Amino acid sequence: MANIKSAEKRIRQNAKRRAHNRAARSRLRTAVKKLRAEVEAGNAEKAQELLSPTLSLIDRTAQKGIIHKNNAARTKSRLAKSVAKLG
Repeated sequence: MANIKSAEKRIRQNAKRRAHNRAARSRLRTAVKKLRAEVEAGNAEKAQELLSPTLSLIDRTAQKGIIHKNNAARTKSRLAKSVAKLG
């Protein structure tokens, strides 16, 4: 355990940031899973409806540095391609 006051504060900050990042990553993964489930079920209109908010969420998550920008681009591309393939 840290003895220095600034180190104790840094531990508190890191814990808070980690919780925030984990929540954001979890929110993102849930949205992506929902979209992929609709694609696999063949629900074109529901998938199209979910696509825009999911892509937006991916962009925001990458912008905050929670996921890498290339990971975001790759995920967005694959999701968009799978939705487009539905029709």
